[in-house]
Amino acid sequence: MMKNKLPILLVALALLAVAFSCDRQLNPLPKPRGYFRIDLPEKAYVKVDTIEKYSFECPQYALITPDPYSPDEKNWVNVEMPQFKGSIHLTHKPVDGNLGEYLEDVHTMVTKHLQKANGVRDSLIFNEEHNVYGLFIEMDGKGVATPMQFYLTDSTRNFVRGALYFNFKPDNDSMQPVINFIREDIDHLIKTFEWK
Repeated sequence: MMKNKLPILLVALALLAVAFSCDRQLNPLPKPRGYFRIDLPEKAYVKVDTIEKYSFECPQYALITPDPYSPDEKNWVNVEMPQFKGSIHLTHKPVDGNLGEYLEDVHTMVTKHLQKANGVRDSLIFNEEHNVYGLFIEMDGKGVATPMQFYLTDSTRNFVRGALYFNFKPDNDSMQPVINFIREDIDHLIKTFEWK
């Protein structure tokens, strides 16, 4: 009779061992989403002097390309940053009593992005030595398409608008280190900007 109970006892002990050795957590939590490490290049700048109306210094890692959507506009360029999948779009317009219209356009473009912005900061640009004046606008928020915009003008002949765009759906929370890095490059571009 004992021989018949031995296999049943062994099976019962095996089931108990399996039951107590398993993790008792019934609802496992998913792992948090991770992001790739972003390697940032060394800061070094080169002068861009090939544009007819203005010059500036841009990062060595950037490429200057003509605006593909406006091939007739020779003073419209993109400062491409392939490793970040982003670019700074620069557009130039002549001023002839229409500066107010251009400023209104900038206001309209900023207003379009305010729906997704958590906060907006702006700062005046005032470089009397090079006759460069304008406004720099930063927008915080996870889905803001252009986290930085600016305009530069000499008030009488030239107007340049710049905007940072990324070539993917923005997730500015995870992109914040890159946005901060590029902000330094935009600051440098503005400080070295000169009219011809």
